[in-house]
Amino acid sequence: MGQTVACANQKGGVGKTTTVVNLGSYLALAGDRVLIVDLDPQGNATSGLGIDRASIDRSVYDAVIDGVPLAELTQPGPLPDLDVVPSTVSLAGAEIELAPVEARERRLRRLLDAVAGQYDYVLIDCPPSLGLLTVNALTAADSVLIPLQCEYYALEGLTHLLATLDLVREHLNPDLAVKGIVLTMFDGRTKLSADVAGEVRRYLGDRVFTTVIPRSVRLSEAPSHGLPIPRYAPDSTGAVAYAALATELKERDARADAAARERYEVAS
Repeated sequence: MGQTVACANQKGGVGKTTTVVNLGSYLALAGDRVLIVDLDPQGNATSGLGIDRASIDRSVYDAVIDGVPLAELTQPGPLPDLDVVPSTVSLAGAEIELAPVEARERRLRRLLDAVAGQYDYVLIDCPPSLGLLTVNALTAADSVLIPLQCEYYALEGLTHLLATLDLVREHLNPDLAVKGIVLTMFDGRTKLSADVAGEVRRYLGDRVFTTVIPRSVRLSEAPSHGLPIPRYAPDSTGAVAYAALATELKERDARADAAARERYEVAS
């Protein structure tokens, strides 16, 4: 059975979209069926996967606001087994439009229920806020993946996000798990990056992925070409890191599945 993963952090510029686009691409290259849902009004995942936002007639906005089935909005991505539900700037007004709607936090969940079984992974690119769109993603997700930039204020923002996850579990999605924390924009030349990485690992232990995403010019360039990193610069350090992250994520999932089967066998 497939799983839905929200990629979230209320701080902008931490690598959410880069992680969704490139992790999703490497999962697809490994043979998984992947759907990327661009829930950010900036639409960077959409353009980063080669879809011209100006040419889009309908987007995830139409799903969230008007209930249009996601299957009618899905477009093929630049790789086999990779599909995209695109975003446009119209999504920017969605939170205001949703405010008076009944069960507004569950709009995306109901839509995803109809398509999630067709994919091994559904990855949701959240906006850089903890507003209603992000809450919709967290309510719809099985787990949340948190990119964390190796910088001074990282832990402060992370504490706020983890508190929000507790509220979502309490009121909307009791089964929401933390898939893991991904350290991004790591600069091995600076003591700051090493100090932040060490502090995060001390604080969160094995919830932090072993794989670290480095600062990379190629990762920054790829979106301007509408290509994920395995198509733009497959030998770059950023590409190697995201390939390793996909492998590590799948290994973690395999261990979790094995542990769940063992618990079931013991219980029965």
